[in-house]
Order: sequence, then C-alpha cells, then structure tokens
Amino acid sequence: MPEGDTVWQAARRLHEALAGKVLIRSDLRVPRYATADLSGRTVLGVVPRGKHLLTRVEGGLTLHSHLMMDGAWKVYAPGQRFRGGPAHQIRAVLGTGDRTAVGYRLTVLDLLRTADEDRVVGHLGPDLLGPDWDAERALARLLQDPARSLGEALLDQRNLAGIGNIYKSELCFVLGATPWLPIGALPADRVAHLPTLAQRMLEANRDRPVRSTTGRRGQDLFVYGRAPRPCLRCTTPIRLANQGDGSRERPTYWCPSCQTGPAPAPGAGTGRSARLGSR
Repeated sequence: MPEGDTVWQAARRLHEALAGKVLIRSDLRVPRYATADLSGRTVLGVVPRGKHLLTRVEGGLTLHSHLMMDGAWKVYAPGQRFRGGPAHQIRAVLGTGDRTAVGYRLTVLDLLRTADEDRVVGHLGPDLLGPDWDAERALARLLQDPARSLGEALLDQRNLAGIGNIYKSELCFVLGATPWLPIGALPADRVAHLPTLAQRMLEANRDRPVRSTTGRRGQDLFVYGRAPRPCLRCTTPIRLANQGDGSRERPTYWCPSCQTGPAPAPGAGTGRSARLGSR
C-alpha cells in the first residue's frame, strides 16, 4: 500500500496537471457514478490527506480516491497512449485541454459534496505531511492503548495518517524496538520522540524520486525488503515475518540484534498467532 509521501507526490502531480483548468472529459467507470459528469467544471485543487486523495471541483464536489494496494493515477499529454494497465482497470478519467489524468485499479472511488469530506477522511489522525500535523495529538492517540504492538499502532491511520509498511519497519529499526513490542513498553524518551521522528522521515522523502531512510547512496533502507541480507549496522541477517491478522497481515522486517522486544521465533509462523519470544 502506498506510503504518505507517495500519495503526497501523486497529489502534487494531479494538482499541477488539473488545478485551475476546466474539465472537458469526465468518465467515472464505477456503476453508481456511471451517469455522473464533471465536464464543464473547473478543478479547484487536489489535496492529499494521509493516504487519501481529494480532487475538488467547482460546484462543491469532491472526487475521493484511495490507492489501496496497487491503485495509481497517471497523467498524460494530448494524444499520448494510456500505459498504466489494461483498459478494463481504468476507473476514472479526468481530462482538460492539455492533460488527462487516468485512475487505475481504484477500488475506493467516491463522489461526494466537499462539505461532506469528513465522511471519508474525518476518522484520520494528524496528517504527517499535512497542515493539521500535531505531534502532541498524534502521541496521545498512539498511547491510548499502551498494550498495542508498536507496528500496529503506527499503521493505524486513526493515530497518525501517512505511515505504511515501509515506514513502520524503518521507524521501528531507528527506535531500536521490534514491531511487536507493546508501545507502552517503549522507553519514555523514545516514545515521546516517535511522532516527530516519523514526520521528519516522511518529510525528508516527499520530494525524492527514491525513498531513503539511511542517508546512504545505494543502501536506501535499513531493513525493509532486505531479508535475509546483513544488517547495515551489525551484519546480523535481517528477518521477515507477517504482522497482523488475516487480510491485514503485513510483511515486517527487523534486525534481531539491533531491535529489542518480542518477535516471532524462527519457524514459529507469522501474525498474531505466532509464538513470540523476547530478547
């Protein structure tokens, strides 16, 4: 699932392509909006909210989309061939005189009144890359359930909006804690710094074509996607297991030497049902 910085970049591309321009083509390929036509309306702007995209158009309407696991918005020049996937995966087409935005594999697509945006994004916590960012409020939300695992608390968009599986794993590594450690067990100085650390990490990457959390060229991430290669700090092989339940399980990477706390024992399985051990 795209991280907050990826969604922020997508919003910027869409805003630059559409904002202030009149739509001459509108095609929402979702049954309940099959008759909806935004043609003739000016696009007021495209705003990211956590992992959500809000395309606001004249007349008090908002097209809300969420990229989920593999959705994407592509922007094309006049006459340019659409190349984001087969035609049957297209869910939305918004065209102006000089640009066309095409939404592929958008399993979440809503057309609603702009005044009702809270219906789809009102549950979100402070946006790590948004104007509503509030580190103290994010910290308070994270600590509402001290027994919850650090990884799951970070992924919960109701706590702070924008963290995905990559940043979850990278933040836990920088904090020196496994993703299965109860957030209430994290030392007070580290948990207090967590929201600011997360915000700085995403902000540092929002303009980068290649995400980096290490500051090392050619070695962009500490742990995510690196199992079973050696840890960049201690050379211990990075480990991989799932965290979560059922459809919400996410691949999780960590260093068993640099990160302290419970973690699935080798060969014990994955997810909540896995037997956890502690260093």
